[in-house]
Amino acid sequence: MLELAILGFLYDAPLHGYELRKRITALTGHVKPVAESTLYPAIKRLEKAELLERATRPGSVAAPRHELTLTEEGRRELRRRLAEPSRGDITDENRWFTVLAFLRHLEDPGAQATVLRRRLAFLEEPASFFYDGDRPLRAEEFDDPFRRGILTIARATSEAELAWLRETVASLDAG
Repeated sequence: MLELAILGFLYDAPLHGYELRKRITALTGHVKPVAESTLYPAIKRLEKAELLERATRPGSVAAPRHELTLTEEGRRELRRRLAEPSRGDITDENRWFTVLAFLRHLEDPGAQATVLRRRLAFLEEPASFFYDGDRPLRAEEFDDPFRRGILTIARATSEAELAWLRETVASLDAG
């Protein structure tokens, strides 16, 4: 997720590490804040893989700053990761939102629709946070108001996302 976010934000424009961290935190921060000890090693891995480059620019007030730029190979890698997201990128809501945040960079509407269909298929599978054996339990089956609340909120969120996915896939298919 972190590498995808780095590639996605740098696809738009070169950024300094601090600005990149702020943008990633804005996207994922309430769930998974990005620490410098996590961000900078990821940047170095991407730099070593020649997916991004670092250039030193004069600082406006203080010391010089390192500006990060995506290479052409980095742009291709982002589009590949968007076109072929892992199962975890489809099933984990936080990772899915990261894919969704940059899916516009996958310019082919058919390829975008294919990714959305994978999420749609996942959401259409019966699921719950709680089970009786293999059977998913529904909100109405709980006396516990808190578990009922979790399932009620999850259902509403899923229904909204399903409606959006169906509408967007239809729009992409229509051209």
